[in-house]
Amino acid sequence: MTEPRWLDEPEQRAWRSLMTMQDGLSEFLDRQLRTRCGLSDADYQVLAHLSEAPEGRLRPFELGGLLRWEKSRLSQHLGRMENRDLVTRERCLTDQRGAVVVIAPRGRDLIEVAAPQHVADVRSALIDHLTPAELRTLTTIGDKVRKRLAELEREQLDREQ
Repeated sequence: MTEPRWLDEPEQRAWRSLMTMQDGLSEFLDRQLRTRCGLSDADYQVLAHLSEAPEGRLRPFELGGLLRWEKSRLSQHLGRMENRDLVTRERCLTDQRGAVVVIAPRGRDLIEVAAPQHVADVRSALIDHLTPAELRTLTTIGDKVRKRLAELEREQLDREQ
C-alpha cells in the first residue's frame, strides 16, 4: 500500500473552506425555503425540475437522473411529496409498466412563490458578492471537478464489471 499524500497547508485551507462554504450555503438556503415556503431543499429540487419539464411531467428515471438520486430515495421522497399534494404519480401512457411524476397544482403554486425568493437568496449569499472573474473561476472549477468525478465514476464501474 502506498503512503497517503496528505494535504499541505494551502490545500487543507482550500478544502476546508470549500466544505464550510458548501455546508453553510446549503444550510442557509434550506432554512430559507423551509421558513418561507415549508419546502425542503429536496422538495424544491424536485418541483423545480418538474416545473421546467414539458407539461410538468417526468418519468421517475429521468427525474432521478437529474437529481442524481438512487431509486429508493426518489421513491420515498416522492411518496412524502404525494402525501402533501405537491406531486402525483400517474401511469405512463407509452409504457404500461411505467409511471410519470407530475407536478400537482399545490406544488406548482409553491414553486412559483419559492423560486423568486430562492434566487434572491442565492444572489444575496453568493452571486452578488463575486466579481465576474470570480464567477468564471467558480464555473471553471465546478466544471473541472464534475468532469473528473464522472471519469472516476466510469473507472469505478469498469473495475466492478
